[in-house]
Amino acid sequence: MKPYLDAAEKAARAAGKLLRKNFGRAQQVNVFTAHDIKLAIDIQTQELITKLLLKEFPKHALYGEEGTVGDQSSEYQWVIDPLDGTVNYFYGIPHFCVSIALRFRNEIMVGVIYDPIRREMWKGQKGETPKLNGDPVHVSDRAGLAEAVVSVGLAKTGETISANFPLLQQMVHRVRKCRVLGSAALDMAYVACGRLDAYIEQGISLWDIAAGWLLVENAGGTVDLRPRADMKDKYSIVASNGVINLKL
Repeated sequence: MKPYLDAAEKAARAAGKLLRKNFGRAQQVNVFTAHDIKLAIDIQTQELITKLLLKEFPKHALYGEEGTVGDQSSEYQWVIDPLDGTVNYFYGIPHFCVSIALRFRNEIMVGVIYDPIRREMWKGQKGETPKLNGDPVHVSDRAGLAEAVVSVGLAKTGETISANFPLLQQMVHRVRKCRVLGSAALDMAYVACGRLDAYIEQGISLWDIAAGWLLVENAGGTVDLRPRADMKDKYSIVASNGVINLKL
């Protein structure tokens, strides 16, 4: 998997450079919704990643937040979120990332998450301990819920916010702190390296959490990902260090 991991890291760094260069500048908005924003730079960043990956692996498919490329039944499928944390990015909040994963026969084999502002690169491949800027990482060992810091995602629509808000209300009374940070992929990376003890969301897309899924599990944590019957291509997720009892 090393050639794929190296290609993912290279693409993530190039995408991060583009995002960092344009951060803080006026952005072209393609879509405004009640709880989300779509920017032109989301598309530009995915196009850059697509160009770099498919130049090296032209027979692979790409499935991303900003569209698909290639035969989606291909054994090799890149799962991309070119800018996870678009609203943060638009408002000048320096908390966003690039997320790139590779699936082989529907199993995630490679995962990379890059925070271009902090220049933090999480990367891993199946069966190996993931690394943050070259150093191995592991989930936290905190077992007591009262000591835990948990991120609860509120997602992008009224429906998913309504699903997640009761979880936030429940957790805020039971854990040390709840966080709503605005980037699912970074939440997953933070669980993998022990900064967060868990991340919970009731309506998330695969591209948001594919890379983080591999990182969390390979760092010793657990991921419970379940398709939502009432929301097309959406999942509920509980990613944790595997020792705290969230009692959901």
